[in-house]
Amino acid sequence: MKQLESEKQFEELKQGKTVFEFTAGWCPDCRVIEPDLPKLEEKYQEFDFVSVDRDQFIDLCIDNDILGIPSFLVFKEGELLGSYIGKERKSIEQIDEFLAQHI
Repeated sequence: MKQLESEKQFEELKQGKTVFEFTAGWCPDCRVIEPDLPKLEEKYQEFDFVSVDRDQFIDLCIDNDILGIPSFLVFKEGELLGSYIGKERKSIEQIDEFLAQHI
């Protein structure tokens, strides 16, 4: 999974087909799903998957109402197709269901 490097890159990537995962190194729920994320990347190959470090990009989190992590935003050609935001633990199956609805 690619790592977001700048807010400018976020703006550029959301113009394509992109799934943003908001995460942090200290987040235990993020580490639980991490090993299975490559399966979702393979399943939804038409989308780029980009990891956004919550601590590094706190302004992006505020701008996009990211209230908990892990959280996901799906963009296609600049349009927000869906968001899966919340503090609760998310299973890889729940994330897959969310992506299937919005991709």
